[in-house]
Amino acid sequence: MSDPVRLSRRRLFRFRVWPRLFKRWAPTSLFARSLLIIILPVAVMQVGVTWAFFEAYWQTMTAQLSDSLAGDVAWDVAAFEADPNPTTFQHLADRAERAQSLWLTYQPGRSLPTNRPRGRVLPTFDQPLRNALDDRLSEDFWLDTTRYPKFIEIRVKVTDGVMRIYAPRDRAFAARGQVFIMWLAGVTFLLTAVAIAFIRNQVRAIERLAEAAEAFGRGVDRPDFKPHGAREVRQAAIAFIDMRSRIQRYIEQRTTLLASVSHDLRTPLTRLKLEAELAPPSARMEAIKSDLAEMEHMIEEFLAFARGEGGEAVEDVDLSDLIRSVAEGAKRAGGALTVHAPDALPAHLRPNAVKRGLANLVTNAAAHARNVKLTAVPLDGGGVDIHVDDDGPGIPEALYEEAFKPFSRLDEARNQNVKGVGLGLAIARDVARSHGGDVTLSKSLMGGLRATMRLAG
Repeated sequence: MSDPVRLSRRRLFRFRVWPRLFKRWAPTSLFARSLLIIILPVAVMQVGVTWAFFEAYWQTMTAQLSDSLAGDVAWDVAAFEADPNPTTFQHLADRAERAQSLWLTYQPGRSLPTNRPRGRVLPTFDQPLRNALDDRLSEDFWLDTTRYPKFIEIRVKVTDGVMRIYAPRDRAFAARGQVFIMWLAGVTFLLTAVAIAFIRNQVRAIERLAEAAEAFGRGVDRPDFKPHGAREVRQAAIAFIDMRSRIQRYIEQRTTLLASVSHDLRTPLTRLKLEAELAPPSARMEAIKSDLAEMEHMIEEFLAFARGEGGEAVEDVDLSDLIRSVAEGAKRAGGALTVHAPDALPAHLRPNAVKRGLANLVTNAAAHARNVKLTAVPLDGGGVDIHVDDDGPGIPEALYEEAFKPFSRLDEARNQNVKGVGLGLAIARDVARSHGGDVTLSKSLMGGLRATMRLAG
């Protein structure tokens, strides 16, 4: 394989695979991503600063201090070896305590321990002192930096015994290293807390905007919603408020228009029905009455679809009572229907809209089946599923979505609904989606079609 091809494949891997891996492992929420953007560079910087401090300052200072201590120890050992007697040692010990801050003891007839002292968590802290003692002393020595918290013990093999030397720990190690790390960790924690509080405040503004938009989509007005947060978030909130006002104004205008159209259509239709009732009975007149009844039903369907029940207020209702009311209406119309629902099912919704959407599902099932079952199933995360099952012929799965299109009749799959115009499922889905849910179709256990209306909690 040629080098240009191999290079192009490496670049392809770099520009395609790494972004995918980052996207897979990166957090999904804005809050977590914002924290990652702020904290990750700070953490990398802190690690770099800490490494540079220990490499360039702490290690250098420790090496210099260790070399100085090793020089004093070597001088004391050499002075004692030049005249190894108790008088010389006592004079040497007094001088070491005053001038070098070292405490010396002499143990005649003793030898160095054979065991190694317990190691530290970071043994490299002891290494500079060991190296300095190796360079300065020709005698054997034993070093312990862990037994005493504030002192270091050094034992050196001298003539006829062992010289024990105790030195303050800060004579061998730079004592400010731990303090530096503590200050660095404290400042990092403080900055992280400030960043969390600041980012949380900004993200909360976006969350409130999303909650207001979702509530408006369900038909619930939030008059207490006010723009706050960063300038860009406030601009988005102001744009949302303006959009909400325009949509509400449009809904009011459409409702007024539909009321006028409804009145204008019903007036001549009522006159025609009155004339038909006053006309002499005949087969042709019965056909005219049937056409007028169908026309009236079609007008009601068109107006209901166009109106969308958008002007109705949201109320706290018992969904179980609403479901039983729909079932009673279907039974009065001659349908064989059974209901399975909890005794009480509190919900926050537009009752007339939900009742109309559910009635459309029940009517559609009763028109093509002998038996219909209505079941309400509360969901764990809130909300409820309302299943409408029938034992009719059903429709093919490939036509499920087609059935929701306005004016769709699906005559080839089910018996033609002579009375309807193909808006029942479309209206039911529009009602469910305005409540944060949906209407879906599936195969029923009764052998026909199952229509499920899901309403969010």
